[in-house]
Amino acid sequence: MDVLTLARIQFGATIAFHYIYPPLSIGLGIMLVLMEGAWLRTGDVIYHQLARFWTKVFALTFAIGVATGIVMEFEFGTNWATYSRFVGDVFGSALAAEGIFAFFLESGFLAVLLFGWDKVGRKVHFFATCMVCLGAHFSAVWIVVANSWMQTPVGYHIEGEGMHAHAVVTDFWQVVFNPSMVDRLSHTICGAWQAGAFLVISVSAWYLLHHKFMKFSRAAMRLGLIAALVSSLLQLVSGHTSAQGVAKNQPAKLAAFEGLFNTTSNAPLLVAGYPDVQAQRDVGIEVPDLLSFLAHDDLHTPVTGLNDFKPEDRPPVMPCFIFFHGMVFAGSATILVAMLGCYYLWRGTLHKTRWLLWVMVPSVLLPQIANQFGWFAAEVGRQPWLVYGVMRTPEGLSTVVKANAILGSLILFTFIYFLLFAVFIYLLNDKIHHGPHDDDLIPAGKLALPIDNAK
Repeated sequence: MDVLTLARIQFGATIAFHYIYPPLSIGLGIMLVLMEGAWLRTGDVIYHQLARFWTKVFALTFAIGVATGIVMEFEFGTNWATYSRFVGDVFGSALAAEGIFAFFLESGFLAVLLFGWDKVGRKVHFFATCMVCLGAHFSAVWIVVANSWMQTPVGYHIEGEGMHAHAVVTDFWQVVFNPSMVDRLSHTICGAWQAGAFLVISVSAWYLLHHKFMKFSRAAMRLGLIAALVSSLLQLVSGHTSAQGVAKNQPAKLAAFEGLFNTTSNAPLLVAGYPDVQAQRDVGIEVPDLLSFLAHDDLHTPVTGLNDFKPEDRPPVMPCFIFFHGMVFAGSATILVAMLGCYYLWRGTLHKTRWLLWVMVPSVLLPQIANQFGWFAAEVGRQPWLVYGVMRTPEGLSTVVKANAILGSLILFTFIYFLLFAVFIYLLNDKIHHGPHDDDLIPAGKLALPIDNAK
Protein backbone atom coordinates (compact mmCIF):
# COMPACT_ATOMS: atom_id res chain seq x y z
CA MET A 1 0.00 0.00 0.00
CA ASP A 2 1.10 3.56 -0.63
CA VAL A 3 1.94 6.19 1.99
CA LEU A 4 -1.43 7.96 1.73
CA THR A 5 -3.49 4.80 2.27
CA LEU A 6 -1.36 3.64 5.20
CA ALA A 7 -1.41 7.09 6.84
CA ARG A 8 -5.19 7.25 6.54
CA ILE A 9 -5.62 3.74 7.94
CA GLN A 10 -3.32 4.48 10.85
CA PHE A 11 -5.01 7.73 11.83
CA GLY A 12 -8.48 6.25 11.34
CA ALA A 13 -7.68 3.22 13.49
CA THR A 14 -6.04 5.35 16.17
CA ILE A 15 -8.90 7.79 16.52
CA ALA A 16 -11.56 5.07 16.30
CA PHE A 17 -9.99 3.24 19.24
CA HIS A 18 -9.45 6.45 21.20
CA TYR A 19 -13.04 7.55 20.60
CA ILE A 20 -14.34 4.66 22.69
CA TYR A 21 -13.23 6.37 25.90
CA PRO A 22 -13.85 10.17 25.82
CA PRO A 23 -17.63 9.72 25.28
CA LEU A 24 -17.69 7.28 28.21
CA SER A 25 -15.79 9.76 30.39
CA ILE A 26 -18.13 12.62 29.48
CA GLY A 27 -21.24 10.49 29.94
CA LEU A 28 -20.08 8.99 33.22
CA GLY A 29 -19.19 12.48 34.41
CA ILE A 30 -22.84 13.48 34.01
CA MET A 31 -23.96 10.28 35.76
CA LEU A 32 -21.64 11.00 38.70
CA VAL A 33 -23.11 14.49 39.04
CA LEU A 34 -26.62 13.01 39.07
CA MET A 35 -25.71 10.32 41.60
CA GLU A 36 -23.86 12.58 43.99
CA GLY A 37 -26.48 15.30 43.58
CA ALA A 38 -29.17 12.77 44.50
CA TRP A 39 -27.17 11.85 47.61
CA LEU A 40 -26.93 15.49 48.70
CA ARG A 41 -30.61 16.11 48.00
CA THR A 42 -32.09 12.98 49.57
CA GLY A 43 -29.48 11.89 52.09
CA ASP A 44 -29.99 8.29 50.90
CA VAL A 45 -26.59 6.61 51.20
CA ILE A 46 -27.37 4.25 48.31
CA TYR A 47 -26.53 7.20 46.03
CA HIS A 48 -23.24 7.65 47.88
CA GLN A 49 -22.48 4.01 47.15
CA LEU A 50 -23.46 4.51 43.50
CA ALA A 51 -21.20 7.53 43.11
CA ARG A 52 -18.19 5.80 44.67
CA PHE A 53 -18.56 2.68 42.54
CA TRP A 54 -18.97 4.54 39.26
CA THR A 55 -16.13 6.93 40.12
CA LYS A 56 -13.79 3.95 39.90
CA VAL A 57 -15.12 3.09 36.44
CA PHE A 58 -14.78 6.74 35.41
CA ALA A 59 -11.14 6.76 36.52
CA LEU A 60 -10.45 3.69 34.40
CA THR A 61 -11.98 5.18 31.24
CA PHE A 62 -10.22 8.51 31.84
CA ALA A 63 -6.81 6.84 32.17
CA ILE A 64 -7.18 4.71 29.04
CA GLY A 65 -8.55 7.69 27.12
CA VAL A 66 -5.50 9.82 27.95
CA ALA A 67 -3.11 7.01 27.02
CA THR A 68 -4.76 6.34 23.65
CA GLY A 69 -5.09 10.01 22.70
CA ILE A 70 -1.39 10.89 22.93
CA VAL A 71 -0.50 8.91 19.80
CA MET A 72 -2.62 11.15 17.56
CA GLU A 73 -0.54 14.19 18.49
CA PHE A 74 2.57 12.48 17.14
CA GLU A 75 0.83 11.34 13.96
CA PHE A 76 0.06 14.94 13.07
CA GLY A 77 3.78 15.63 13.00
CA THR A 78 5.06 12.39 11.50
CA ASN A 79 2.44 11.53 8.86
CA TRP A 80 0.61 14.81 8.26
CA ALA A 81 3.30 17.48 8.66
CA THR A 82 2.16 19.58 5.68
CA TYR A 83 -1.38 19.60 7.00
CA SER A 84 -0.18 20.46 10.51
CA ARG A 85 1.79 23.39 9.12
CA PHE A 86 -1.26 24.62 7.21
CA VAL A 87 -3.71 24.47 10.16
CA GLY A 88 -1.19 25.16 12.93
CA ASP A 89 -2.44 28.66 13.72
CA VAL A 90 -6.07 27.50 13.90
CA PHE A 91 -5.46 24.25 15.77
CA GLY A 92 -2.89 25.86 18.05
CA SER A 93 -5.51 28.29 19.33
CA ALA A 94 -8.17 25.61 19.85
CA LEU A 95 -5.87 23.02 21.45
CA ALA A 96 -4.24 25.62 23.69
CA ALA A 97 -7.71 26.59 24.88
CA GLU A 98 -8.45 22.93 25.54
CA GLY A 99 -5.33 22.62 27.68
CA ILE A 100 -6.09 25.76 29.68
CA PHE A 101 -9.87 25.55 30.07
CA ALA A 102 -10.47 21.81 29.90
CA PHE A 103 -7.60 19.50 30.73
CA PHE A 104 -6.24 21.53 33.66
CA LEU A 105 -9.75 21.95 35.07
CA GLU A 106 -10.55 18.26 34.73
CA SER A 107 -7.23 16.91 35.98
CA GLY A 108 -6.94 19.54 38.72
CA PHE A 109 -10.13 18.39 40.45
CA LEU A 110 -9.70 14.71 39.53
CA ALA A 111 -7.61 14.00 42.65
CA VAL A 112 -10.35 15.42 44.87
CA LEU A 113 -12.95 13.32 43.05
CA LEU A 114 -10.96 10.10 43.38
CA PHE A 115 -9.31 10.46 46.78
CA GLY A 116 -11.24 13.17 48.59
CA TRP A 117 -14.28 11.19 49.73
CA ASP A 118 -13.12 11.01 53.35
CA LYS A 119 -11.02 14.18 53.31
CA VAL A 120 -13.34 16.99 52.20
CA GLY A 121 -16.95 17.86 52.90
CA ARG A 122 -19.85 16.60 50.81
CA LYS A 123 -20.45 19.91 49.07
CA VAL A 124 -16.76 20.40 48.29
CA HIS A 125 -16.58 16.90 46.82
CA PHE A 126 -19.73 17.49 44.78
CA PHE A 127 -18.19 20.73 43.48
CA ALA A 128 -15.07 18.79 42.45
CA THR A 129 -17.26 16.23 40.66
CA CYS A 130 -19.02 19.02 38.78
CA MET A 131 -15.69 20.58 37.78
CA VAL A 132 -14.34 17.28 36.47
CA CYS A 133 -17.55 16.82 34.48
CA LEU A 134 -17.35 20.39 33.18
CA GLY A 135 -13.70 19.92 32.22
CA ALA A 136 -14.58 16.81 30.21
CA HIS A 137 -17.26 18.77 28.37
CA PHE A 138 -14.89 21.70 27.73
CA SER A 139 -12.42 19.25 26.22
CA ALA A 140 -15.11 18.11 23.78
CA VAL A 141 -15.90 21.75 22.95
CA TRP A 142 -12.40 22.61 21.75
CA ILE A 143 -11.80 19.34 19.92
CA VAL A 144 -15.12 19.79 18.09
CA VAL A 145 -14.18 23.42 17.32
CA ALA A 146 -10.99 22.25 15.60
CA ASN A 147 -12.68 19.44 13.71
CA SER A 148 -15.69 21.54 12.73
CA TRP A 149 -13.38 24.18 11.29
CA MET A 150 -12.03 21.47 8.96
CA GLN A 151 -15.62 20.87 7.82
CA THR A 152 -16.65 24.53 7.48
CA PRO A 153 -13.55 26.78 7.52
CA VAL A 154 -14.14 30.49 8.22
CA GLY A 155 -12.35 33.33 10.03
CA TYR A 156 -8.95 32.91 8.33
CA HIS A 157 -6.83 33.89 5.36
CA ILE A 158 -4.00 32.00 3.66
CA GLU A 159 -0.42 33.27 3.71
CA GLY A 160 2.42 31.83 1.67
CA GLU A 161 2.32 29.53 -1.30
CA GLY A 162 2.74 25.85 -2.04
CA MET A 163 4.09 23.79 0.83
CA HIS A 164 4.66 26.94 2.85
CA ALA A 165 1.03 28.04 2.70
CA HIS A 166 -0.74 28.23 6.05
CA ALA A 167 -4.05 29.45 7.40
CA VAL A 168 -3.84 32.48 9.69
CA VAL A 169 -6.69 33.26 12.09
CA THR A 170 -8.31 36.62 11.36
CA ASP A 171 -11.31 36.25 13.66
CA PHE A 172 -10.94 33.84 16.58
CA TRP A 173 -14.66 33.80 17.41
CA GLN A 174 -15.58 33.08 13.80
CA VAL A 175 -13.25 30.08 14.01
CA VAL A 176 -14.86 28.96 17.28
CA PHE A 177 -18.45 29.44 16.13
CA ASN A 178 -17.94 28.22 12.58
CA PRO A 179 -21.15 27.22 10.74
CA SER A 180 -21.14 23.55 11.79
CA MET A 181 -19.73 23.86 15.32
CA VAL A 182 -22.88 24.20 17.44
CA ASP A 183 -24.75 21.39 15.70
CA ARG A 184 -21.77 19.04 15.78
CA LEU A 185 -21.01 19.83 19.41
CA SER A 186 -24.58 19.15 20.54
CA HIS A 187 -24.61 15.91 18.55
CA THR A 188 -21.29 14.80 20.04
CA ILE A 189 -22.26 15.67 23.62
CA CYS A 190 -25.61 13.87 23.39
CA GLY A 191 -23.82 10.79 22.06
CA ALA A 192 -21.44 10.93 25.02
CA TRP A 193 -24.32 11.21 27.49
CA GLN A 194 -25.89 8.16 25.87
CA ALA A 195 -22.64 6.21 26.17
CA GLY A 196 -22.40 6.86 29.92
CA ALA A 197 -26.08 6.25 30.60
CA PHE A 198 -26.21 2.96 28.70
CA LEU A 199 -23.10 1.67 30.46
CA VAL A 200 -24.89 2.23 33.78
CA ILE A 201 -28.04 0.59 32.38
CA SER A 202 -26.13 -2.42 31.06
CA VAL A 203 -24.32 -3.15 34.32
CA SER A 204 -27.47 -2.59 36.38
CA ALA A 205 -29.46 -4.94 34.13
CA TRP A 206 -26.81 -7.64 34.56
CA TYR A 207 -27.00 -7.29 38.34
CA LEU A 208 -30.80 -7.45 38.30
CA LEU A 209 -30.79 -10.56 36.13
CA HIS A 210 -28.48 -12.28 38.60
CA HIS A 211 -30.29 -10.90 41.68
CA LYS A 212 -27.18 -9.09 42.91
CA PHE A 213 -27.02 -5.70 44.64
CA MET A 214 -30.72 -5.19 44.00
CA LYS A 215 -31.28 -1.85 45.73
CA PHE A 216 -28.04 -0.49 44.28
CA SER A 217 -28.98 -1.66 40.78
CA ARG A 218 -32.55 -0.36 40.86
CA ALA A 219 -31.35 3.09 41.95
CA ALA A 220 -28.69 3.11 39.21
CA MET A 221 -31.16 1.86 36.61
CA ARG A 222 -33.59 4.65 37.47
CA LEU A 223 -30.98 7.37 36.97
CA GLY A 224 -29.51 5.67 33.91
CA LEU A 225 -32.85 5.32 32.13
CA ILE A 226 -33.84 8.92 32.78
CA ALA A 227 -30.48 10.13 31.43
CA ALA A 228 -30.72 7.73 28.47
CA LEU A 229 -34.21 8.84 27.48
CA VAL A 230 -33.42 12.56 27.75
CA SER A 231 -30.13 12.29 25.86
CA SER A 232 -31.60 10.01 23.17
CA LEU A 233 -34.49 12.39 22.47
CA LEU A 234 -32.11 15.36 22.45
CA GLN A 235 -29.91 13.40 20.06
CA LEU A 236 -32.87 13.05 17.71
CA VAL A 237 -33.28 16.84 17.67
CA SER A 238 -29.57 17.56 17.29
CA GLY A 239 -29.30 14.97 14.52
CA HIS A 240 -32.04 16.73 12.58
CA THR A 241 -30.42 20.16 12.89
CA SER A 242 -27.00 18.65 12.04
CA ALA A 243 -28.39 17.12 8.85
CA GLN A 244 -29.88 20.46 7.86
CA GLY A 245 -26.49 22.07 8.47
CA VAL A 246 -24.83 19.48 6.25
CA ALA A 247 -27.43 20.13 3.53
CA LYS A 248 -26.53 23.82 3.63
CA ASN A 249 -22.76 23.72 4.11
CA GLN A 250 -21.69 20.35 2.65
CA PRO A 251 -24.37 19.29 0.16
CA ALA A 252 -22.12 16.66 -1.46
CA LYS A 253 -21.82 14.91 1.89
CA LEU A 254 -25.60 14.78 2.39
CA ALA A 255 -26.06 13.48 -1.15
CA ALA A 256 -23.57 10.69 -0.41
CA PHE A 257 -25.31 9.90 2.89
CA GLU A 258 -28.61 9.41 1.09
CA GLY A 259 -27.36 8.05 -2.23
CA LEU A 260 -28.91 10.97 -4.12
CA PHE A 261 -27.32 11.36 -7.54
CA ASN A 262 -29.51 13.97 -9.22
CA THR A 263 -30.74 17.23 -7.73
CA THR A 264 -34.38 16.53 -6.91
CA SER A 265 -37.41 18.50 -5.79
CA ASN A 266 -39.74 16.61 -3.46
CA ALA A 267 -36.75 14.35 -2.81
CA PRO A 268 -37.69 10.94 -1.35
CA LEU A 269 -35.94 9.34 1.64
CA LEU A 270 -34.60 5.81 1.23
CA VAL A 271 -35.64 3.99 4.42
CA ALA A 272 -34.68 0.46 3.36
CA GLY A 273 -32.38 -0.43 0.50
CA TYR A 274 -29.09 0.67 -1.01
CA PRO A 275 -27.72 3.07 -3.63
CA ASP A 276 -26.80 1.50 -6.98
CA VAL A 277 -23.73 3.55 -7.83
CA GLN A 278 -23.39 2.19 -11.36
CA ALA A 279 -27.01 2.87 -12.31
CA GLN A 280 -27.06 6.07 -10.19
CA ARG A 281 -30.33 5.30 -8.48
CA ASP A 282 -31.60 4.02 -5.15
CA VAL A 283 -32.96 0.51 -4.82
CA GLY A 284 -35.45 -0.13 -2.03
CA ILE A 285 -38.32 1.47 -0.14
CA GLU A 286 -38.59 5.27 -0.36
CA VAL A 287 -40.85 7.74 1.43
CA PRO A 288 -41.85 10.50 -1.03
CA ASP A 289 -40.87 14.12 -0.19
CA LEU A 290 -39.35 13.19 3.19
CA LEU A 291 -35.71 14.02 2.38
CA SER A 292 -36.67 17.51 1.18
CA PHE A 293 -38.66 18.04 4.36
CA LEU A 294 -35.89 16.79 6.67
CA ALA A 295 -33.21 18.80 4.88
CA HIS A 296 -35.10 22.05 4.38
CA ASP A 297 -38.36 21.87 6.39
CA ASP A 298 -40.15 22.10 3.07
CA LEU A 299 -41.52 19.36 0.82
CA HIS A 300 -40.65 21.08 -2.45
CA THR A 301 -37.16 22.53 -1.90
CA PRO A 302 -34.63 20.72 -4.14
CA VAL A 303 -31.92 18.62 -2.51
CA THR A 304 -28.56 18.84 -4.27
CA GLY A 305 -27.38 15.61 -5.91
CA LEU A 306 -23.88 14.25 -6.45
CA ASN A 307 -23.96 14.92 -10.19
CA ASP A 308 -23.82 18.65 -9.47
CA PHE A 309 -20.21 18.13 -8.39
CA LYS A 310 -17.14 17.12 -10.36
CA PRO A 311 -16.29 13.41 -9.97
CA GLU A 312 -13.05 14.31 -8.16
CA ASP A 313 -15.02 16.37 -5.60
CA ARG A 314 -17.51 13.66 -4.61
CA PRO A 315 -17.28 11.60 -1.41
CA PRO A 316 -17.39 7.79 -1.72
CA VAL A 317 -21.09 6.95 -1.80
CA MET A 318 -21.35 3.43 -0.41
CA PRO A 319 -19.19 3.93 2.74
CA CYS A 320 -20.97 7.21 3.52
CA PHE A 321 -24.38 5.56 3.05
CA ILE A 322 -23.50 2.58 5.27
CA PHE A 323 -21.95 4.64 8.07
CA PHE A 324 -24.75 7.22 8.10
CA HIS A 325 -27.58 4.70 8.09
CA GLY A 326 -25.79 2.52 10.63
CA MET A 327 -25.61 5.55 12.93
CA VAL A 328 -29.30 6.29 12.44
CA PHE A 329 -30.29 2.67 13.10
CA ALA A 330 -28.21 2.41 16.30
CA GLY A 331 -29.43 5.81 17.50
CA SER A 332 -33.05 4.86 16.89
CA ALA A 333 -32.52 1.64 18.84
CA THR A 334 -31.28 3.64 21.86
CA ILE A 335 -34.55 5.60 21.86
CA LEU A 336 -36.59 2.40 21.72
CA VAL A 337 -34.67 0.73 24.57
CA ALA A 338 -34.82 3.86 26.74
CA MET A 339 -38.56 4.31 26.17
CA LEU A 340 -39.33 0.67 26.92
CA GLY A 341 -37.17 0.81 30.03
CA CYS A 342 -38.85 3.97 31.31
CA TYR A 343 -42.29 2.49 30.63
CA TYR A 344 -41.62 -0.67 32.67
CA LEU A 345 -39.85 1.40 35.30
CA TRP A 346 -42.98 3.56 35.63
CA ARG A 347 -45.08 0.41 35.98
CA GLY A 348 -42.73 -0.87 38.65
CA THR A 349 -42.10 -4.16 36.86
CA LEU A 350 -38.76 -3.54 35.16
CA HIS A 351 -36.80 -5.74 37.57
CA LYS A 352 -39.16 -8.62 36.69
CA THR A 353 -39.14 -8.06 32.90
CA ARG A 354 -36.28 -10.40 32.12
CA TRP A 355 -36.48 -10.20 28.31
CA LEU A 356 -35.94 -6.45 28.44
CA LEU A 357 -33.12 -6.76 30.96
CA TRP A 358 -31.40 -9.19 28.59
CA VAL A 359 -31.81 -6.61 25.80
CA MET A 360 -30.35 -3.93 28.06
CA VAL A 361 -27.13 -5.83 28.84
CA PRO A 362 -25.71 -5.54 25.27
CA SER A 363 -27.40 -2.16 24.70
CA VAL A 364 -24.17 -0.56 25.94
CA LEU A 365 -22.87 -1.19 22.41
CA LEU A 366 -25.56 0.91 20.72
CA PRO A 367 -24.16 4.37 21.58
CA GLN A 368 -20.66 3.16 20.76
CA ILE A 369 -21.79 1.95 17.33
CA ALA A 370 -23.70 5.18 16.71
CA ASN A 371 -20.75 7.33 17.82
CA GLN A 372 -18.22 5.42 15.72
CA PHE A 373 -20.41 5.29 12.62
CA GLY A 374 -21.30 8.96 13.00
CA TRP A 375 -17.64 9.89 13.23
CA PHE A 376 -16.78 7.77 10.19
CA ALA A 377 -19.67 9.27 8.23
CA ALA A 378 -18.58 12.82 9.04
CA GLU A 379 -14.94 12.26 8.13
CA VAL A 380 -15.41 10.04 5.06
CA GLY A 381 -18.14 12.42 3.87
CA ARG A 382 -15.63 15.28 3.97
CA GLN A 383 -13.42 13.53 1.42
CA PRO A 384 -11.60 14.26 -0.79
CA TRP A 385 -10.84 17.27 1.39
CA LEU A 386 -8.79 17.56 4.57
CA VAL A 387 -9.99 21.13 4.97
CA TYR A 388 -13.28 21.32 3.10
CA GLY A 389 -12.88 23.13 -0.22
CA VAL A 390 -9.36 24.31 0.68
CA MET A 391 -6.87 21.43 1.07
CA ARG A 392 -7.19 17.96 -0.45
CA THR A 393 -6.20 14.91 1.56
CA PRO A 394 -3.05 13.96 -0.40
CA GLU A 395 -1.77 17.55 -0.06
CA GLY A 396 -1.53 17.21 3.73
CA LEU A 397 0.91 14.30 3.79
CA SER A 398 4.45 14.59 5.11
CA THR A 399 7.02 14.69 2.31
CA VAL A 400 9.65 12.52 3.99
CA VAL A 401 7.67 9.75 5.69
CA LYS A 402 8.02 6.30 4.12
CA ALA A 403 5.39 3.59 3.72
CA ASN A 404 7.44 0.97 5.61
CA ALA A 405 7.80 3.30 8.60
CA ILE A 406 4.05 3.86 8.77
CA LEU A 407 3.35 0.15 8.33
CA GLY A 408 5.77 -0.78 11.12
CA SER A 409 4.29 1.72 13.56
CA LEU A 410 0.77 0.69 12.54
CA ILE A 411 1.48 -2.94 13.40
CA LEU A 412 3.14 -1.95 16.67
CA PHE A 413 0.36 0.37 17.82
CA THR A 414 -2.32 -2.10 16.78
CA PHE A 415 -0.69 -4.66 19.07
CA ILE A 416 -0.39 -2.13 21.92
CA TYR A 417 -4.00 -1.00 21.51
CA PHE A 418 -5.22 -4.58 21.63
CA LEU A 419 -3.31 -4.99 24.90
CA LEU A 420 -4.79 -1.75 26.28
CA PHE A 421 -8.28 -2.85 25.29
CA ALA A 422 -7.74 -6.25 26.93
CA VAL A 423 -6.55 -4.52 30.12
CA PHE A 424 -9.58 -2.20 30.03
CA ILE A 425 -12.04 -5.08 29.59
CA TYR A 426 -10.32 -7.14 32.28
CA LEU A 427 -10.33 -4.32 34.84
CA LEU A 428 -13.88 -3.25 33.98
CA ASN A 429 -15.10 -6.84 34.24
CA ASP A 430 -13.30 -7.24 37.57
CA LYS A 431 -14.93 -4.11 38.99
CA ILE A 432 -18.36 -5.19 37.76
CA HIS A 433 -18.07 -8.70 39.18
CA HIS A 434 -16.77 -7.40 42.48
CA GLY A 435 -19.60 -4.88 42.68
CA PRO A 436 -20.01 -2.02 45.14
CA HIS A 437 -18.36 -2.08 48.56
CA ASP A 438 -20.66 -2.26 51.58
CA ASP A 439 -18.34 0.24 53.28
CA ASP A 440 -19.44 2.83 50.72
CA LEU A 441 -22.84 2.87 52.42
CA ILE A 442 -21.13 4.64 55.32
CA PRO A 443 -20.07 8.17 54.33
CA ALA A 444 -17.16 9.69 56.20
CA GLY A 445 -18.03 10.65 59.75
CA LYS A 446 -21.34 8.78 59.75
CA LEU A 447 -22.43 5.71 61.64
CA ALA A 448 -23.50 2.63 59.77
CA LEU A 449 -27.14 2.72 58.74
CA PRO A 450 -29.39 -0.35 58.71
CA ILE A 451 -29.81 -0.63 54.94
CA ASP A 452 -30.40 -3.96 53.25
CA ASN A 453 -28.82 -3.71 49.81
CA ALA A 454 -30.35 -7.01 48.75
CA LYS A 455 -33.86 -5.59 48.58
